[in-house]
Amino acid sequence: MAKRQKRTTVVEGRGPRGRRPGEASQPARMRRRVGHAERSAVGEVRRELREFLRHRSGQEQTDAAELLVSELVTNALIHTRHGAVVTATATSARLRVEVQDFASEDLPAPYVPNADDGTHGRGLILVRSLADAWGVEAQALGKTVWFELHGGRR
Repeated sequence: MAKRQKRTTVVEGRGPRGRRPGEASQPARMRRRVGHAERSAVGEVRRELREFLRHRSGQEQTDAAELLVSELVTNALIHTRHGAVVTATATSARLRVEVQDFASEDLPAPYVPNADDGTHGRGLILVRSLADAWGVEAQALGKTVWFELHGGRR
């Protein structure tokens, strides 16, 4: 039986009701570590992101963010052995979600899957189609795949 790693979620910043009049909007952050053996955590990350965005984003942006984060987290868990860290940063103008793995230095590249691939290979096509911006950044250990959705609350 695989040992479950400790999960942590950290949310920083103030929501729209927690800001004082005239005070500049500070970015809000959500952070969650997902262990390699926690494939069921993909759904938990989706729910946490939805709750995080509840008062910060419109329904369309929240739906897109949920779909894209589940694709990136699934990729990180399937293709690495050390889990991932998911960070979401929201301002009034944009949402940026990053999924960092700590093992694979292989940079993902979207490709056009053929009919024999089933559902394999479509995640980055979705990211490229739905995100306003996305990219991959190599780290000293592993990489970070990120996407941005612009517009904030609609």
